[in-house]
Amino acid sequence: MNPEANPIVVLDFGAQYSKLIARRVREAKVFSLILPFNTKASDLKALAPSGIILSGGPASVHEKGAPVPDPGIFDLGVPILGICYGVHVFAHMLGGKVEPAAKREYGIAHIEHRDGAGFFKGIDERAQVWMSHGDLISKLPDGFTAIAQTENCEYAAIANPGRKFYGVQFHPEVVHTPQGPRILSNFVHEVCGCPSVWDMGSFVDVAIESIRTTVGEKKVICGLSGGVDSSVAAVLIHRAIGDNLTCVFVDNGLMRKGEPELVDEVFREHFHIRLHTIPAEDLFLDALKGVTDPEIKRKTIGRLFIEVFEAEATKLGHMDFLAQGTLYPDVIESVSATGGPSATIKSHHNVGGLPAHMNMKLLEPLRELFKDEVRSLGKELGLPDEIVWRHPFPGPGLGVRCIGEVTKERLETLREADAIFIDEIKKAGLYRDIWQALVCLLPVRSVGVQGDGRTYEEVCSLRAVTSEDAMTADWFRFPPDVLQRISNRICNEVRHINRALYDVTSKPPGTIEWE
Repeated sequence: MNPEANPIVVLDFGAQYSKLIARRVREAKVFSLILPFNTKASDLKALAPSGIILSGGPASVHEKGAPVPDPGIFDLGVPILGICYGVHVFAHMLGGKVEPAAKREYGIAHIEHRDGAGFFKGIDERAQVWMSHGDLISKLPDGFTAIAQTENCEYAAIANPGRKFYGVQFHPEVVHTPQGPRILSNFVHEVCGCPSVWDMGSFVDVAIESIRTTVGEKKVICGLSGGVDSSVAAVLIHRAIGDNLTCVFVDNGLMRKGEPELVDEVFREHFHIRLHTIPAEDLFLDALKGVTDPEIKRKTIGRLFIEVFEAEATKLGHMDFLAQGTLYPDVIESVSATGGPSATIKSHHNVGGLPAHMNMKLLEPLRELFKDEVRSLGKELGLPDEIVWRHPFPGPGLGVRCIGEVTKERLETLREADAIFIDEIKKAGLYRDIWQALVCLLPVRSVGVQGDGRTYEEVCSLRAVTSEDAMTADWFRFPPDVLQRISNRICNEVRHINRALYDVTSKPPGTIEWE
């Protein structure tokens, strides 16, 4: 059985949670994929989906030009689930009525439900859900009944069991709907009848076959940073095509302490992957002189990264593909991956495409995965824990953690502070409890007293967050004594820093990285 046959298709209406829906489906061991909201019904039919999920989105069905799916999807004879805007759009298209809500619901609410042919199987009769809507359904389409309501929403969930059409006003995919994964599991298993056959082991088999089909006997060049994303991508591709893969580590001077040595040990010695190390610190630092704008930094680093790759590929002989460890959070924060109306938050160096003059195609085997899925994949591929459990590290490296101008001296200061921060987190046994920990060197100076003298040195910000997928994040609650040790060590051992701050901003409103 092909575990990716008869997928659950998520039609994306521009919500930043769309990928979470696909992820929850995969957690139920069912393959899912995301397609644009306006995918033709004929194209969907060719995929033979087991079910279709209409995602939420920022629009209102009353807006001019509001996104709508191909009406033919309702005649495919497959189960459909609408979520938030998704239920509005199909209720509207099937003859119901959607109106602006007298009382909008944002945040936590509680539904009371009546089981809809297995849809709420195993769900508490009164369950917490997460609402985010300004419109609501005021009249049901023919054949539909209400199967759940909240205090302010009569039609919090609706169903037409005969056609296997369901809709929920709330978001079952987010963590604030604790039983949401069970609801989505009920949809894919109880309603759609999907077997539990997809997991990381099956992903490896399918991904390797896909890479082999795509690449054939052509050559691939892959950039390694030592982080989990590029590492997993490299090992996966190497398993598929062997020595037709050449990895390149660009030592741009923006890496963490000990990064070049780790990359060499793991990939050259352990996996026996062809690895070329390029010393390029002076090139990157010269280009970053005087640059303080974070977007210009990212684009400058990304541009140089591609230029260095192009030059190295020429030296190595023609390379047909440039492989990258792009993940979905990178994609969705840069541009709507499916043509929907989601907003750009910040650009990522590895999702902007390649210049037209480069005669290489992109190979991004992890583009549809979240970080925790990539870690599972890394374990499946035999990568050591030191790589698999490494905290995320931005493509532009310390360049976007050195707030303000990037210089060699400031990078050395930041690198030492970062090493101390990570070392103390590991000593405290907290490393795996934290999604990402980082130090930022701030463009301000602080008066201090060290020894018997006055100092006027730089300030660093410590940041550690918890998260499932980097889409949202909360600041980590350190024991005070751990923070004290970290601050003491940094201020005592790192020249040019005399003050350490702890960042308690969640995402949103902030991002995880400062730049």
